[in-house]
Amino acid sequence: MSSSEFISKIDYYCHKKESLFDQSKFKYAIRSMFAGAFLTFSTAAGTIGADLLNSIVPSAGYFLFPFVFAWGLAYIVFLNAELVTSNMMYLTAGTFLKKIDWKKAFTILLYCAFFNLVGALLAGWCFANSSAFSHLTHDSYLPKIVAKKLARPSELVLLEGILANMFVNIAILSSILVKDSNAKLWIILSAISMFVFLSNEHIAANFSSFSIIKFSIVSDQIANFDIPNILRHWSVTFIANLIGGGFLIGLPYAYLNKNEETYVD
Repeated sequence: MSSSEFISKIDYYCHKKESLFDQSKFKYAIRSMFAGAFLTFSTAAGTIGADLLNSIVPSAGYFLFPFVFAWGLAYIVFLNAELVTSNMMYLTAGTFLKKIDWKKAFTILLYCAFFNLVGALLAGWCFANSSAFSHLTHDSYLPKIVAKKLARPSELVLLEGILANMFVNIAILSSILVKDSNAKLWIILSAISMFVFLSNEHIAANFSSFSIIKFSIVSDQIANFDIPNILRHWSVTFIANLIGGGFLIGLPYAYLNKNEETYVD
């Protein structure tokens, strides 16, 4: 029996996710929709806050938005929502450790991603039609960020996506190994703030920002904001996030802890 807490947690979470998926896909969908919605809530608040702060101190919003956005992941972790990018770490490690079949793991990932998008679309529609976004212009914080992302070539999106999900799963890994709740919170906030500040590519975060823009009054003013380009961007980001969170965080930690009794996590 391994003494690794990491392996026992991976076993627990893979079993928990697979059980819910098998027993009630509707409940799994709801938890996944909550994850997409939670990130959209923090995206909406962060971007409006960034616009306000930028009007007082130019460019200061670039520091505020990452901090506000990061709370969305804290909600996901503490409220047991299902996020595709953290599942990339759990399920890749679980596949390597033979805690879950790889076909089932990939099916869960795709299902989770789809309902993360549904949750983001529903929340995005609500915020886009709210009073806070009624005065949005193409020079506002969120439209400029979305335009910047959609202008990136695929090879750059790939690199940015790998980096983003390494940050995210540093937060997730810490959340399952660190005991103190306050420490968990600050590690989550720090890691998520960093990838957002660097404007790295995270599939669920992009679901949120793109959804708000899609239903906003400036959707037709954003360069490259068309379905083929959005699907290209999301597809590359998904693959990149899987590499970053699954193959560069989950898989190495699974390997490091397998068949070890002394130096374990």
